[in-house]
Amino acid sequence: MFSVTFFCPSHVPIQRSLVLQESPQRHVIAHCGTSWNTPGISETEATITESSVAVQGGTAPLVQALKSTAAQDVSCFHFPGHNRGKAAPSSLLNLIGTRAFSHDLPELPELDDLFYPRGVILDAQNQAAQLFGSSKTWFLVNGSTCGIQAAVMATCSPGDLLIVPRNCHISVISALVLSGAVPKYIVPEYNSEWDIAGGVTPSQVDRALKELEKDGEKIGAVLVTSPTYHGICSNVQGIVDVCHPLHIPVIVDEAHGAHFRFHDSFPSTAIEQGADLAVQSTHKVLSSLTQSSMLHMAGGLIDADKVSQCLQLLQSSSPSYLLLSSLDAARAQLSENMKSFDETVAMALETDDQLRLIPGISVLDLSSFVSDFPAIDPLRITLSASDLHLSGYEADDVFAEEHQIVSELVGTKAVTFAVNLGTRRQDVEKLVQCANHLSEKYFSANESRVGKHSYIGSPLDKFSVKLTPREAFFTKKRRVCLEDSLGEICGELICPYPPGIPVLIPGEIVTQDSMSYLMNIRDQGITISGAADVELKSIMVCSL
Repeated sequence: MFSVTFFCPSHVPIQRSLVLQESPQRHVIAHCGTSWNTPGISETEATITESSVAVQGGTAPLVQALKSTAAQDVSCFHFPGHNRGKAAPSSLLNLIGTRAFSHDLPELPELDDLFYPRGVILDAQNQAAQLFGSSKTWFLVNGSTCGIQAAVMATCSPGDLLIVPRNCHISVISALVLSGAVPKYIVPEYNSEWDIAGGVTPSQVDRALKELEKDGEKIGAVLVTSPTYHGICSNVQGIVDVCHPLHIPVIVDEAHGAHFRFHDSFPSTAIEQGADLAVQSTHKVLSSLTQSSMLHMAGGLIDADKVSQCLQLLQSSSPSYLLLSSLDAARAQLSENMKSFDETVAMALETDDQLRLIPGISVLDLSSFVSDFPAIDPLRITLSASDLHLSGYEADDVFAEEHQIVSELVGTKAVTFAVNLGTRRQDVEKLVQCANHLSEKYFSANESRVGKHSYIGSPLDKFSVKLTPREAFFTKKRRVCLEDSLGEICGELICPYPPGIPVLIPGEIVTQDSMSYLMNIRDQGITISGAADVELKSIMVCSL
């Protein structure tokens, strides 16, 4: 066993001038506790009152504990079976090396317990809460998906209404199935020229609340996606101002906004704007390992112990310490250099400006929407070559095949590039050069060319809900040809992936718009998630 010391983690002050609006005061708790043996104490109280533990001198306590434990010369009679790399498969060993295996450890006493943290995990989560401005933070090893599911389950009982944008991520639909909550969809503004949906507005949420109140419905929570995959932010503060007087909690799917707190040019975070729960994919723009995320809480509307119970139901009972320690390391990385994003932001803004000067190339911004959305993430660059008569898929083929540029997201009309801490100057220069190449090659040549792919309208506009997602999930199904599914009740969650936004949700009627949209993207060879038939020649419908 290694030596430990009791200490109170120092708060890292963060100064930033908010460019959009004044945010509420951040919630910061310094966890200087007393005893580990306080009887009759809840987990929430334990988080606030118990002592933190860290390896001496360690700025990332969980990383340091994992390093010390892996260095022990011991005879191992515990899982996993590769026995700290001694029996590692040679093919994988040659790929990732021995150190990954030697640090792939189970929940040993010195490494703490994710579900009942009292040592290094508690300390690491507390330090993350301080840095990200929350009152409590949970580490997630099942991605932001389990954070969304836990947030909905902790706020909504079976039959409760969840107000949610229709362009929500598929994790929200799975949360509806698990919780038994009933969706009240808000249709976001949609730009058909880009084939991109935006956010939702406070007035839309207010109308939904009044409709449900008039009908005597019980509202569990409001869930907002901000930012969207394309970086478009909703006015979370305005939505909070509508919901909190009615004691309705606000959950924000902030998977794509984990970096927002760390530069003045970024939008305000959901927690800064008063959200009760915010789920962030720390691995997307920040630097933790894929599948690792964080769930942040503020305010007093939601029971933290209920959230913890839900997470215990949803997360693996054998969490990966490589994932957990990567969250601790990502937090430490930001703590050590509060100017981490200076160069990254400068490159992104410069690239955005240069792309706008290229003939035939358009760049998505807030002017593409009528609604008064407050901000768009400057690190998310979405461009269209529609003026060159190229679909998003065709443009992306040129980027990938001719220039070896791999995008984050491809749509029918646009391609999205995610700039992050690892983006190099030569990468953005190459992106601009490739866009110039597109322009030079197709601008004049395609004057009379008609694009091969047409799009018939928003798949989100017209939908009819016949069953709740949970009812549809457990209803008997039958398979029909996609072309014969018009008017049937969809029994599957069908969406292009990425971005993971459903075109059809279990319980919805298959409409002409949704069927045409799916046939269009199917014929372009786009990956469809959720359907039993991966080629989408048939779908499962509900048999009533």
